Amino acid sequence: MTIAVSILPEQQLAALNAAYGKAVARKRLRVLGGLVVFVAALIVASIGAEVNLHTLFTYFGNFVSYFDRILTLDSGQRVWTNFGEWFWGLRNWLKLLGETLLISYVGTMIGAVLAFGLNFLAAENTAPAAWLRFTVRRLLEFARTVPGIVFALIFVIAFGLGPMAGVLAIAIHSTGALGKLFSEIVENADMKPVEGIRSTGASWISCMRFAILPQVSAGYASYALLRFEINVREASVMGFVGAGGIGQEFIVAIRKFYYSDVSAILVTIIVTVFLIDITTGWVRGRLFGKEARN
Repeated sequence: MTIAVSILPEQQLAALNAAYGKAVARKRLRVLGGLVVFVAALIVASIGAEVNLHTLFTYFGNFVSYFDRILTLDSGQRVWTNFGEWFWGLRNWLKLLGETLLISYVGTMIGAVLAFGLNFLAAENTAPAAWLRFTVRRLLEFARTVPGIVFALIFVIAFGLGPMAGVLAIAIHSTGALGKLFSEIVENADMKPVEGIRSTGASWISCMRFAILPQVSAGYASYALLRFEINVREASVMGFVGAGGIGQEFIVAIRKFYYSDVSAILVTIIVTVFLIDITTGWVRGRLFGKEARN
C-alpha cells in the first residue's frame, strides 16, 4: 500500500506532462497549418493580382531614379541646396493648400451633420423600425463604399471643375463612414437612461437627446476630427480629377515633368498633414482619452 501511494503521484505527473506535451504539439500544428494556409492564400491572391516579382525587381531602378530626379533642380543641384528655387511657387501652393483644407473642413462638417441625423436610425438599439434601420444602413454603406475620388469625378462631370465637386464628394463619403462609426457608439450606450425617460412618456427624439446624446457626444467629436485628418489627404488626391485644391497643381507638375516642383508640393502636403494629425490627435485625446491620440 505504501509503495502504491509513493508511485501514484509520479505516474500522474508523467501523465500530465504527456498530456501537456500533446496539447502543445497540437497547438503548434494548428499554428503551422494556419501559417501554411495564409502563405498559400497570399500566393494565390498575388497570382490573381498579377504581382510579378521579376517585373518588380527589374524595374525597381525606375522607381529609385524618379525620386532621384524629383530631388534635383534644373541646374543639376540637389533641391536642399537652394530652397528659394525649390519652393519658388510656395505662395501659390499655400493658397491651393488652404483651398484643400477648406474643402476638407466643409465636406467633413456636412458629412458629420448628416451622419448625426442618420446614425440613430441605423443603430440596433435606437432605430424606430427594422425596415428603416435596414434602409438607412444600406444607404450609409453605399455612401462609404464608392471611393471618394469616383464621387469627385462624377460631380466634376455634373458641375464642372472646382472645389464644389470635392466638397460634395467628401461630404457623401464622410456621411457613410461617420454614420457607421456614430451608430456603433450608440449601440454601445447604456439604455437604462432611455428606459427611464421613456417611462415618463417622452418622445423618441427626447430619449435620443437627453439619454443617448450625453453619452456619445465626445465620441462623435473624436471620430469627426479623425475623419477630418483623413479627408485632408483625400482632398489632396481629388484634385487629380479637377475637384480643386493642391491636387490639381500636383498632377500638372507630374504630367509636365516639373520634377523639383513635384517634390516641393509633396513636402508641403506631408508637412501640413503631419501638423493636422498632431493637432487633431491632441484635441481628440483631450476629448476622448489617451487611447484616442494614437
